[in-house]
Amino acid sequence: MKLIRHLTPSGPAYASLLPDGLAQPLSGNPFTPEGLSQAGPPAAPGPRLSPVLPPNIFGIGLNYRRHAEEMGRSLPQFPMIFLKTTNALSDPGAPIVLPRSTNASHEVDYEGELAVVIGRTAKNVSRERALDYVFGYTVANDVSARDWQFKWGGGQFCQGKGFDTFCPLGPVLVTTDELPEPGRLALRSIVNGETRQESNTSDLIFDIPALIAFLSASRTLLPGTVILTGTPSGVGAGFTPPRFLQPGDTVSIEIEGIGTLSNPVVAETL
Repeated sequence: MKLIRHLTPSGPAYASLLPDGLAQPLSGNPFTPEGLSQAGPPAAPGPRLSPVLPPNIFGIGLNYRRHAEEMGRSLPQFPMIFLKTTNALSDPGAPIVLPRSTNASHEVDYEGELAVVIGRTAKNVSRERALDYVFGYTVANDVSARDWQFKWGGGQFCQGKGFDTFCPLGPVLVTTDELPEPGRLALRSIVNGETRQESNTSDLIFDIPALIAFLSASRTLLPGTVILTGTPSGVGAGFTPPRFLQPGDTVSIEIEGIGTLSNPVVAETL
């Protein structure tokens, strides 16, 4: 199933995206035991919203071999974990806003990523059972202000990765039955029509079962939790000179079997 959240006349709602482009209305919550049920005839979908409202967003740094190489870093022995605050969540088509308050950032970068959505409460999950806890997958852009990430953030990533609009998700949430091999998906990031990132999730250093086992060790992963699995080589910071996002740009992230997440770029108005 390709699940969407969209804006309807009665407010945000879930729907199943049908092959003809119509949306089958659904009621309920996919992250409760009751789940979702049909709630009326198919209709044209409304404006797309983030397909999940996560209680937590975990990011993984340096999780593609070639990306670690382009950043001049050695391969990590353990997953590099950071948190993106939920205020960063943004919708398909919504603008990425370049921060201009306090220390204005002029080093905002794109990071195309496969996002994993946890479907039920998970704690101390083994690698062998990890995929049983996944509800589905979506596309993410782990937008990062590199100056705040590496120079002004006090040694922590949360500031540089946690500004408003810095975590677009979408356009759909694809359930696991439609993506049985998430470790073999092609991924591309395109800026203004130019392919910048082109890779495959087979290049992950820590695969999805390993990440879930690591994150759930002595920690409860709540239903709806989003795990950003890392970005491949080709980020703006990896070019010489760097190629950071500018007002007027459009970033599109494509992942095989899921779709394309596109967002324009604007400067913050104060």
